[in-house]
Amino acid sequence: MEPGEACTILERYLRPACFPLGLKLLEREEDIPPRVRRPLQDLGIRVATCQLWAIARRYGWTLAAGRDDLACPPGKIVLGVEPVVPYYLEGHLCAGMYTATAEAGARSEAVTPRLPYGKYRALLAAPLSRIPAEPDVVLVYGNPAQVLLLTAAALYRQGGRLESSFGARLDCADILPGTLQAGRPQVILPCYGDRIFGQTQDDELAFAFPASWLPEILEGLEGLHKGGVRYPVPAFLRYAARFPDSYERLEAIWAKDSAGEEPAGNT
Repeated sequence: MEPGEACTILERYLRPACFPLGLKLLEREEDIPPRVRRPLQDLGIRVATCQLWAIARRYGWTLAAGRDDLACPPGKIVLGVEPVVPYYLEGHLCAGMYTATAEAGARSEAVTPRLPYGKYRALLAAPLSRIPAEPDVVLVYGNPAQVLLLTAAALYRQGGRLESSFGARLDCADILPGTLQAGRPQVILPCYGDRIFGQTQDDELAFAFPASWLPEILEGLEGLHKGGVRYPVPAFLRYAARFPDSYERLEAIWAKDSAGEEPAGNT
């Protein structure tokens, strides 16, 4: 299935507020397709990874970033465009901000997914409907109800439960290396940086899955829709409303009037 057709199905069942994205890791910057925006060259800024795909999902732009386009130091380690050094592994980026000590920070860094240094040189982010390369990961931002539907879609064929883990920071690690290493869809808790630099809102979650899962996700969304599990979630409205006593008194007056009795208000 072509990405454009797949995106049409995603948007039909999810009605997302921004573009579903395709993310592609490139081994060489020379592999960046032509006419793709580069943050430093075309926007005059270096960006955080979450900022890169925030622009793509909100503007509908296709962008690519290499080492010189990226600004977030831990994000560059996550993508493998900068080497891991002892200062990072010792937990100093966490200490005093996310953890009480460097020792605790070191434990956090040790379990943060990251790509091997030097394996990839650039990241391509684009709306799924027109990404100019086969994506590695599909990324969708939505509200909790939309992410719930995606979770159910991922489980539609095989059942069971979806396992995700959260570190409360570096959601770029969860979205890219974490999803690729797990080989399965992941519910993503947007991190603090994503909220600052990507301007992700309080009502948003993210959902990432290997692109190979796209047919199964689409099958799940279609099956859920047929079964009545849909978005927007339909409200149950067939219940008898209750009103204040003064309203009920007015109903009683009308009932007497229609029965031929003198309304109480005319006495």
